[in-house]
Amino acid sequence: MTDLEEISRKLMIVAGILMILFGLTGNVLNTLIFTDWSRSRGKANGQRKKSEIGSSPLYLLTSSIASFIVIAYGLCTRILFDGYNYPVTPNNMLFLCKLRYFCLHTFDTISWICLCMGILDRYLITSREVRLRQLSKTRRQTKLIILFVAFFVGLHSIPLAVYYDVSQLGQCIIYSTFYLYYYRYIFQIMLHGIIPIISFSIFGFLTYKQLQILKNRQNIMKNVNADKQLSRMFLLTSFTIVLSAIPYSAESTYYLIFADSSQQQISYVFFFHILSSILFYTNPVCSFYVYYISTPNFRIQALKIILCKKNVNGFMNNQVNTITTAN
Repeated sequence: MTDLEEISRKLMIVAGILMILFGLTGNVLNTLIFTDWSRSRGKANGQRKKSEIGSSPLYLLTSSIASFIVIAYGLCTRILFDGYNYPVTPNNMLFLCKLRYFCLHTFDTISWICLCMGILDRYLITSREVRLRQLSKTRRQTKLIILFVAFFVGLHSIPLAVYYDVSQLGQCIIYSTFYLYYYRYIFQIMLHGIIPIISFSIFGFLTYKQLQILKNRQNIMKNVNADKQLSRMFLLTSFTIVLSAIPYSAESTYYLIFADSSQQQISYVFFFHILSSILFYTNPVCSFYVYYISTPNFRIQALKIILCKKNVNGFMNNQVNTITTAN
C-alpha cells in the first residue's frame, strides 16, 4: 500500500465518521422541522385559515428521510469498503452489494428529484402569473406525486439487486456487460451527474430570478418573507448538489473511458475516488446546516427542538400568509 493510498483510506475514515455524525443528526432535525412545516396553516388576510405554504415542505421532508437512509446505509458501507478495505463475501453479499446499491441509488435519486419538484413548486406558487400559480399542486396531489416517484425509481433500481455480485477479489461487481454499460451511463453519469447538474443549474437560476422579484415585492408587501426564505433554501441547495455531482460525474466518466484498465489502480486515481465519494455525500450531510445558516425561521425552529421548547410550529406564526394556491 502506497503512502497516498494509506492517506486516502485514513481520510475516508475520519471524514466519513464525522459526516455520519453530523449528517444523521442534521437529517433527524430536518425531518422534525419539515414534518411540522408540512402541517402548518396560516391566516389569509388575518381572518381565513386555510392557505398553505405550498407543497415544498413535503418535498423537503421526503428528501430528508431519503438522505438519512443514504448516509446511514450508503456512507457507512462506503467507509467499510474504502476506509477499512473490508472484503465482500458470498455471506454478506446481499447486504453489502445487492441491497446497498439498490438503496443508495433509489433513495439518492428520490432525494434530488423531490428537491427539484420543491424548487418548481416554489417557482409556481410565488409567480405573479395566475396561470402558473394554478399549476401548483395541493397537498394530496403532492403526496401522490411523491409515491409515484418512489415507486418508479424503486422499480428502475431492482436490476441492481439482481445483477450485482461479488468478485474473487472481494468487491462488488456487475458481470453482465450489457447492464454494466447501462449502469455506468444511466445511473452513474446521467442520474447522479448530468441530469442533476443541468436541472439544478436551471432551477437555481429561476430561483435566483424569483428571489429578485420577491425582494422588489417586499418593498410594497409584507407577506412574502416565508416565500423568500424557502426560495433561498432551495437556491443554496442547488449550489451544493451541483458542486457534489460534478466530481462524481467526472470519476464515472473516467472509469467508463478506462474500463478494465490498469490506470484505475493508480494511487492518485484512488485518492480522487475518495474525494469524489466524500463530495457525493456532501449535500445529504450538509443540507441541515445550509438551511440553518441561511434561513432565520428554520434556525428558530431548530433551536426550539434542540432546547426542547414547546410550541414548535412557528414557521407561519411569525409570518403573514403566502400567496394562496388553487386547490
